[in-house]
Amino acid sequence: MPLILYQRDDCHLCDLALDILAHARIPEFESVFIDDDDALEARYGIRVPVLHRSDTGAELGWPFDADAVSAFLRT
Repeated sequence: MPLILYQRDDCHLCDLALDILAHARIPEFESVFIDDDDALEARYGIRVPVLHRSDTGAELGWPFDADAVSAFLRT
């Protein structure tokens, strides 16, 4: 399942999210930085980090932990 982590440059919450994804053993995901994209900036703004499933369009917004990520991936 294709996953995208929407994030910002110099975002301490995004760094925490990366640690959680590693702890949850998420093997592959794409990191997309919204800072230079007006459309993504308008959509996500201060909501980042956001984990997005490309197969379903579902999103898991911050705050989340490893258990929430695992549950999100099972649905």
